[in-house]
Amino acid sequence: MRRVQGLSRPLLNARLLRSASPPIPSPAPSSSSLLRPPPSSWLSRLGANSREFLLPANGVLSSSFATAGAAAMAREAIPSFSMKELVLYQYAACPFCNKVRAFLDYNKLPYKVVEVNPISKKEIKWSEYKKVPVVVLDGKQLNDSFQIIETLQQRINPTEENSTGSAVVEEKEWCRWVDNHLVHVLAPNIYRSPSEALESFDYITTLGNFTTLERWTAKYAGAAAMYLVSKKLKKKHNITDERAALYAAANTWIRALNDRQFMGRNKPNLADLSVFGVLRPIWKLQSGMDLAKNTGIGAWYKRMETEVGESSEVKD
Repeated sequence: MRRVQGLSRPLLNARLLRSASPPIPSPAPSSSSLLRPPPSSWLSRLGANSREFLLPANGVLSSSFATAGAAAMAREAIPSFSMKELVLYQYAACPFCNKVRAFLDYNKLPYKVVEVNPISKKEIKWSEYKKVPVVVLDGKQLNDSFQIIETLQQRINPTEENSTGSAVVEEKEWCRWVDNHLVHVLAPNIYRSPSEALESFDYITTLGNFTTLERWTAKYAGAAAMYLVSKKLKKKHNITDERAALYAAANTWIRALNDRQFMGRNKPNLADLSVFGVLRPIWKLQSGMDLAKNTGIGAWYKRMETEVGESSEVKD
């Protein structure tokens, strides 16, 4: 994993996408059939995939994004000829998918999104790997958010591939902290109470890929199930007070910044993008609003919104 740098067209044209590859698999057509298997079966699968399916959808924040001078020019959108196609298979509710999106948006890498149905997963039936995120880059499949980001970052900045400086070590340590600690305090918070669980599943089912029957069933049955699951997650991760654990994690991050604008000092690095990515889906939920109100993370978060900018998703 490497520090985030400004994009360079020559590097990208020469390194990121060197040759043509087989076509990206076409997503399966939308299904209007009745829900199957029955709710008890698919709900158990939803619980089994709770690591992937914890958070409300990405892309809900709106703000005025400012990018100035040379920084804007360094990160301008990559021309279409630099790569044929990058497709992200995701759950809009997945924190790990949001990490990848934050990386792609910051680096202005154009990408298409295929929203995966979390019950049937028909959109990734072609893949032996059944979790999300999955990225298909000109026919080559990349799995797991950590590996996806690391692979793309090495191709964007190949000269940093063997960097071992203290800043790189710090960056890697905080990226691991996001995956090993921060994400584990989120689910107990967004499903802390029946009302918060229902708020989260209303969000998830509104923006996720569900049939009509799945949407209504998941909203209420899913909220009830995840409310109960969240109590088990609290015990598993030794959390006594959900909000206290969330605030402590945020304050740990702010203290680590040590008065820097970003962990990457004057611009975000991969650790900044990872923290921002997993927090972005909850930011407009009650848990996110409480987080902004009761910790000092809000100012950093606003700076990250500005730096990441608007989505580089390409819509048909």
